Amino acid sequence: METFILPYKKKLIFLALGAESAGNFSVFNNGKIYFSENFDDLLEENNWIKYQASILKYLRDNKIKPQIILTDLHPLFKTTLWGEKLAKKFSAKFVQVQHHHAHIFSAIGDKILHNASYLLPPTFYGITMDGTGLGTDEKIWGGETFKVVSSKNKVESIERIGYLENQVMIGGDLAIKEPARMLISILYKVFSNSSSPFGRGCRVLATGEGTSKIQHKKLIYNFVKKYYTKNEFELIYNQLQQNFNCLETSSTGRVLDAVSFLLGFCENKRNYKHEPIDLLEKNSTKPYSELKPRIIISENKYVLDTTYLFNYIIKYLHKRDKYRLTTTAQLYIAEGLYEIVKLSCHPERSPYSDEVEACLPARQGSTKYYNQPNYNADSSTSPSTRCTRSGFAQNDIFIAGGLANNKIISDFFISKGAYASKIIPLGDAGLSFGQIIYYLLQK
Repeated sequence: METFILPYKKKLIFLALGAESAGNFSVFNNGKIYFSENFDDLLEENNWIKYQASILKYLRDNKIKPQIILTDLHPLFKTTLWGEKLAKKFSAKFVQVQHHHAHIFSAIGDKILHNASYLLPPTFYGITMDGTGLGTDEKIWGGETFKVVSSKNKVESIERIGYLENQVMIGGDLAIKEPARMLISILYKVFSNSSSPFGRGCRVLATGEGTSKIQHKKLIYNFVKKYYTKNEFELIYNQLQQNFNCLETSSTGRVLDAVSFLLGFCENKRNYKHEPIDLLEKNSTKPYSELKPRIIISENKYVLDTTYLFNYIIKYLHKRDKYRLTTTAQLYIAEGLYEIVKLSCHPERSPYSDEVEACLPARQGSTKYYNQPNYNADSSTSPSTRCTRSGFAQNDIFIAGGLANNKIISDFFISKGAYASKIIPLGDAGLSFGQIIYYLLQK
């Protein structure tokens, strides 16, 4: 156990149980946080048994009776279900903290560890990038931008102002194990689009203007036929069309899994957590500079169009260096989430001010798209990196989540002055710490 001293002297004792994919717990007692080791994936029974035993031993040895028990928002996580039982056992208050809120506050807590006199800015931003976290809308989040308003060093509100475009996980969690499922659902959008920034439509591999649904299906199958028989593909394709056991996700991890598979860096499996994205990072070189984030304004939220990213990759798939394309894809995510912060601060300063025709028919008439009309945007027109009127400055951004460990992504944000944890793990192994900081800073 590590011990961290905080400038908070609340008398209540908190027990935070973290998430599930990287087991970790924290105890807040008299201004100190006792921070456990990483027990790894708690779905592994041995890890789960060791995790539970360590918590009970710590409480027993230190004669601690927690008064508040903090868990993740996901109702089916082992830590959530066990936390409810512990709350009843100790007659403690049971509090669930949204996964990405906890990520943000783990970074804030890390900054407080380095500067005990640090005070929350009146307005600041959190950008979280990971694989899976249940959102307040019951969808799977993982590429989010939050605006946080504070007063007197207490949090007044947390607003999700932007996110990655929702893509479909065919088969739910099975799409994590098989990246081709993510690619199928994304290509279904790509080849179904009737218009695109390319002038002749998004069906860049099709012959002729009027390709049919059957031809679309054949085009998609060509990308995955190495891993699925025609019958297997038909089942997956029909599952997508019928929306059976399909989940929507804004996950950075799932989008980059699909990029890694499309560019041939990973196969249709994961030998370990984050393998497809690790392979992207290892094979990254110099990015192409012309691709600029395409931001969708939908239901008062800023949405980074990731289908647009795949349009770009497919157009140049056999024409350009795939090592540069992979770097470009990772930077597209980072630049897009950062652009959302700037748009939220000053929408009138965005270079993406030309409204263009919606690429997806379902969005026409109800959605605004902001982007350059082609991929040759002049980067010199980019908005200021400081928006003084609303109080946003470069160092008012915190990044967190497992994908904040990605060097391409983290280097971009750090170059913009964003803060990333230096002691507390960026991923789920730091989540219990973030849950406690989140609760401490609530008004």
